[in-house]
Amino acid sequence: MGIDDILVVDHLRENDKWKNLISKKIDDYLDKKSFIDLCSNDRFGDTVETIVHIGACSATTETDTNYLMENNYQYTKLLAEYCLMKDIKFFFASSAATYGDGDLGFSDEDETTPNYRPLNMYGYSKHLFDLWTLKNELQDKLTGFKFFNVFGPNEYHKDSMRSLVHKAFPDARDKHKVRLFKSYNPEYSDGGQTRDFVYVKDVLNVMAYFFEHPDIGGIYNIGTGKAQSWNDLANAVFDALNVKGEIKYVDMPDELKDKYQYFTEADLTKLRRAGCNYEFMSLKDSIADYVQNYLMQNNPYL
Repeated sequence: MGIDDILVVDHLRENDKWKNLISKKIDDYLDKKSFIDLCSNDRFGDTVETIVHIGACSATTETDTNYLMENNYQYTKLLAEYCLMKDIKFFFASSAATYGDGDLGFSDEDETTPNYRPLNMYGYSKHLFDLWTLKNELQDKLTGFKFFNVFGPNEYHKDSMRSLVHKAFPDARDKHKVRLFKSYNPEYSDGGQTRDFVYVKDVLNVMAYFFEHPDIGGIYNIGTGKAQSWNDLANAVFDALNVKGEIKYVDMPDELKDKYQYFTEADLTKLRRAGCNYEFMSLKDSIADYVQNYLMQNNPYL
């Protein structure tokens, strides 16, 4: 978008996440604690125009509830309050994990939001900020995004939270095999569990629409609106590699069985009503782009 006066804020830890910054044009970098301290003491003056807050602990298996509440909820709330005080546009990340088991649907309409019951603490930490936004009637001043199953370049540092595309790629390439969880719900066959898989490039294009229309507030789903099975995803990886592959079904860990979402699908009614008519890539095309133009290259970083 031609914007390079960007202050990147993160907590890089001891992994390769820093490599994501190599090819980017940025102005400066701060650790998350230094940044929130400077905001709290109003050290930036009137130099900040927009804050795009996507940072969080996204591990659905994280059990340290105090950490999740401080890192995902309290940190986001402090930033939002700072932006409201300084009249800075604030974008934030919610999650499809806020919808729980999906029995109540996946509508991002304000009136349905309080009804959802997340299945894990990560989802609840995100849900709590959504509720805070609605309780304080800030929908017109803040813009949030409920990300569905995002995959694509630069997720390589995310350990267990990487997409299956990245996890499965080495075995799909070298052994022509992909492992998927068995189903424990009679309504779904093994590998027939479905997700709304959305490519990170599509996610960024939708976010760019709202960045260019800062007057549009509210909380919006970002998914394709089309649920597809894990089998579809695995076969798309095989197609991208041009191999005939085999899918093996393995037991799901006990700790996931009662927290597993068998179906997710973004309701895009509100997104379309906001004027965003972006057409998402097909799963097959997006996986082909990811595999062939990134994962198969010597240097997969953008």
